[in-house]
Amino acid sequence: MYDIKELSKIIGDDARVIYGDGIEHKYLSDILGRKKGSASALVFARSTEEVSAVLKFANENDIPVTPRGAGTNLVGSTVPHYGAIILDLSLMNRILEVDAENFTATVEPGVILQDFQKHVESLGLFYPPDPGEKLASIGGNISTNAGGMRAVKYGVTRDYVMGLELVLADGTVVWTGSKNRKDTTGLDIKNMVVGSEGTLAVITRCLLKLIGRPELSKSLLICFGSLKSGIEAVPVILKKNLNPTAVEFIERKVVALGEKFLGLEFPDRESEAYLLLTFDGAKNEIENNIALLMDTVKDVSDRIIVLDDPEVSSNVWKIRGCLVKAVEATSEQEPLDIVVPINQIDGFVKYVNGLESESKMQMISFGHAGDGNVHLCVVRGDRDEETWEKELHANLEKLYAKAHNLGGLISGEHGIGISKRDFFFSEIPAANVALMNSIKNAFDPKRILNQGISYTK
Repeated sequence: MYDIKELSKIIGDDARVIYGDGIEHKYLSDILGRKKGSASALVFARSTEEVSAVLKFANENDIPVTPRGAGTNLVGSTVPHYGAIILDLSLMNRILEVDAENFTATVEPGVILQDFQKHVESLGLFYPPDPGEKLASIGGNISTNAGGMRAVKYGVTRDYVMGLELVLADGTVVWTGSKNRKDTTGLDIKNMVVGSEGTLAVITRCLLKLIGRPELSKSLLICFGSLKSGIEAVPVILKKNLNPTAVEFIERKVVALGEKFLGLEFPDRESEAYLLLTFDGAKNEIENNIALLMDTVKDVSDRIIVLDDPEVSSNVWKIRGCLVKAVEATSEQEPLDIVVPINQIDGFVKYVNGLESESKMQMISFGHAGDGNVHLCVVRGDRDEETWEKELHANLEKLYAKAHNLGGLISGEHGIGISKRDFFFSEIPAANVALMNSIKNAFDPKRILNQGISYTK
């Protein structure tokens, strides 16, 4: 029989190990704080060696482990189960190297995204992945394969992970990847770990790809009489090879929530829907692309507003960025990140609006028109707990089924966690789930890492 307080000896610092009832609620949940798990200990690791020692102890004694970064996830991926050890990596937050000649950076997993981006940009470099939560950790971004608004041009987090130091469940430390831009040398282990939500290994070092910092960035707002008109314009824009950094869609009724929440105003208050675009790169390239864009959409849009005023541009993006918080300020809500083919966005949002009317449950949709990622807030309102849970589940079944029928998926960015497991298993073929769990077994034979999260059975 093991003594959980052996962890204090392993770490050698009582201040970095907390047991049982002394663990704060926030470490037992995710950023929403609604789902609470149980843990026997919380360990704040400072090094790969400490992570390795904790995992070796846990593996030898069959103790579950829940890796954790900044805790900003939305689907319960950091909710510990079965009296787990919570392995917090937030203190492993050093930028270890920026290699400007090879356009790479090596960081620890606890580095905060916005801090890292500011640092490399001060050196004339650029890290493109830009998920909405800027206070997330790099390790967390990798574990969920975070996307964001820039994905239409630059791709997602996976596209910028060149190497990972991993600690396996038994404490073994391995390195996978390199600074080489090409690699067909065996299976790509790092890409198995990206997006695995802490179920395969613990990330302790990250080698990331950088690019040169764009000279300039400029945004514009295209106003439409309907969302359908706006969505139909998206493939036309993309076919022109204008290479926008971001292409966001927002309906007027959703903009109004953000305006009220922040006390700011959109530069247009009449149109029914908008596309919000950003271009970055060289000044001449941006000017030429914006001119071509304006010519492309002039006959299908109501109005085109180039956001030359930095304050106006900033306010528009603040309104877009606050939408989830604006909803959360008025009521509990379930945040979804369904993804559908680009040409199905309008059809899906129409379905959402119809379901909202039929069910009398408020549903607020917006998102990334350039890649089909529809963010959707399903709002509780004044429903009691029992009614909320019952009606929410029924409506989620309908929403996910509709997305599936349109060729979509239940998650484009947030992951599966514990919130979406029922829907995941109902849509993903059993053979695929079995294969995922075979991979899990190869990495973690005793299944101590985030068991019960995502695909794990």
